[in-house]
Amino acid sequence: MAPLLEIDNLRTQIRRRREAVHAVDGVSISVAPGETLGLVGESGCGKSMTVLSVMRLLPPGGQIASGRVLFDGRDLAGLPRREMAGLRGDRIAMVFQDPLTSLNPTMSVGAQIAEAYRLHRNVSVAEARERAVEVLDLVRIPSARERAREYPHQFSGGMRQRVVIAMALACEPDLLIADEPTTALDVTTQRQILDLFDELRARFGMAMILVTHDLGVVAGRADRVSVMYAGKIVESAPAAELFRRPRHRYTQALLRATPDGSHRSNGRLENIPGLPPDLASPPDGCRFADRCAHATGECRAELPVLAAEVPAREDGAHPAGGEHVVACVHPVPAAGPAHAADRPAAPDAGTGMVAAADAETPVLAVRELVKDFSAGRGLVPGRRPVRISAVAGVSLDIADGETFGLVGESGSGKSTMARLMVALERPTSGSVLLGGKDLARLSRHDLRTERRGLQLVFQDSAAALDPRMRVGSILAEPMRLQHMGSGASRRTAVRRLLDEVAMPSRSAERYPHEFSGGQRQRIALARALALRPRVIVADEPVSALDVSVQAQILNLMVELQREHGLTYVLVSHDLSVVRYLTDRIGVMYLGKLVEIGPRDAVSERPLHPYTRSLIEAVPAGELAAAEEAPAADWAAAPGGPGELDLRGTELPSAANPPSGCRFRTRCPLVQDVCAEVEPPLREAAGGHAAACHFPLRPLPQAGQPVQAG
Repeated sequence: MAPLLEIDNLRTQIRRRREAVHAVDGVSISVAPGETLGLVGESGCGKSMTVLSVMRLLPPGGQIASGRVLFDGRDLAGLPRREMAGLRGDRIAMVFQDPLTSLNPTMSVGAQIAEAYRLHRNVSVAEARERAVEVLDLVRIPSARERAREYPHQFSGGMRQRVVIAMALACEPDLLIADEPTTALDVTTQRQILDLFDELRARFGMAMILVTHDLGVVAGRADRVSVMYAGKIVESAPAAELFRRPRHRYTQALLRATPDGSHRSNGRLENIPGLPPDLASPPDGCRFADRCAHATGECRAELPVLAAEVPAREDGAHPAGGEHVVACVHPVPAAGPAHAADRPAAPDAGTGMVAAADAETPVLAVRELVKDFSAGRGLVPGRRPVRISAVAGVSLDIADGETFGLVGESGSGKSTMARLMVALERPTSGSVLLGGKDLARLSRHDLRTERRGLQLVFQDSAAALDPRMRVGSILAEPMRLQHMGSGASRRTAVRRLLDEVAMPSRSAERYPHEFSGGQRQRIALARALALRPRVIVADEPVSALDVSVQAQILNLMVELQREHGLTYVLVSHDLSVVRYLTDRIGVMYLGKLVEIGPRDAVSERPLHPYTRSLIEAVPAGELAAAEEAPAADWAAAPGGPGELDLRGTELPSAANPPSGCRFRTRCPLVQDVCAEVEPPLREAAGGHAAACHFPLRPLPQAGQPVQAG
């Protein structure tokens, strides 16, 4: 079958005042009709520039220097602007990473879709608006006709992404390009979006290019995967073959940097040292050589070219879906262990973690914590404010030196819990005890003193660091506000903090915008350490980072915990990260703690249907041991395997939570009692407890709710 899209030796440059950045340097890929190609690699490797070259949407200074981009036989690189505009959005459509910036906040979503449709179809306004409702219904927007009249800010992140997909599909394109379409979405929303792509591709027979830095996203979704590094394709193969037997050292390093169920917190993730090369003056040889432990002089002397690799098969046949090509002088041996799950066990990292039950007095305790917010006050005259139930009666203990993971979907109350724990929010009722002291009852002076021992690391390090202050001032500010030491001693402490997070001392003189995302997160960790806290609450600290940078930050957190005896509360929607780093896991749903227990018990033998649905939603590539995971308990559970996912369902509003069990509106095991009685948290064994009337394994049927900790 002739390719629908064929990119031949594409070179794209971004011209600056004194130099040109070779963002895409000799890339050749093809996509057949109906095929899905996964394009993966770290940030800055050229993935987005490649697809933006196809769309002719390059940033200022960007231009296609040479090569061809053939779409259905027509070279898009030299196509007149008017003809390209006619193809863009009609036969070729693109879904961008951030749906909020892709949508006009002043127009209803229906009007925006209708406008895009009318640009390519000679239809009336009424027909275009009807088409908008059709595609909104196609992407499973509930009450599509009514919601078409709403504005982007009235939709959740996942729903906004559906709106952008609906706009892209309005003209039923032949090729859909999705650039990081699930970044920062929780696992259930991510699965819904990826399942939607699969269904729409099958329905319309369209081809897809799925651009991502998350290997789990393309695992099980793409037909073929091409790996990019420093502007070049370094490996390409059928997806199953590449994940089972990667040949390029960079592909292997990406897989090994991904936390999974087989790599526990007694070992280190294998991160990729160093940084990608400067594409304004790339090296002559292999561009990965300076970061590769297997590089030799031969690697640095000459740039390797893509060559076919015969996979290790008994029959000697090529895998289905095309050949396996790799550009590497010293590829991974075909017969050797290469997958992330096959890596040898790393030496014990010695995190010093302890179980909560071993501590007589927890370092941090939450007792019947409730937080309600009021929304809508003053917006409409005479309308009473709406009460938002963000946290509803949560109790748990955190032991000294342990790492506790708090997981759940967006809107489950995790971030509110984090802010309550560090006293950035005052609870409506209940208490947060640090070393036995109730933070809500302390005076302002005493609270200021006690909060030295309790620090928060925010999700968005760029927004959390003052752009007008140098890094040295940012790190010294907490010590200055707490009147700790002299100016000279604080400068010494700043140098020590930068060294602890593996940042050069000269970083103190630079501003936050001069650093990468991973470097900014290191600076955020250094600031959290400035007052030598006992507890650090980290709210989604690695959610938007590449897997290689994520591995560096996670390893750093483990090292800092061992060195300083820290206690962590890790708030995340990424179960692979939580499985790697934590001792115990608590699962939140709509403000309630629905399950809590040791990491392995919760992740491998969940009691609550919601917990199981979260685990099943994790992309296949993120948990390499998923195929070998014990399934006996799940197979015997009511509902059976695969029937407890949350696809096609939305989290209820916290302004009007369901009666009884808050999960009942999405649970396939629901019965009448679930609407009438709120299930208490009951313990099974070994500190593993769940709040469910019909758990996946038997729980005690009588007795008082357990103390979660």
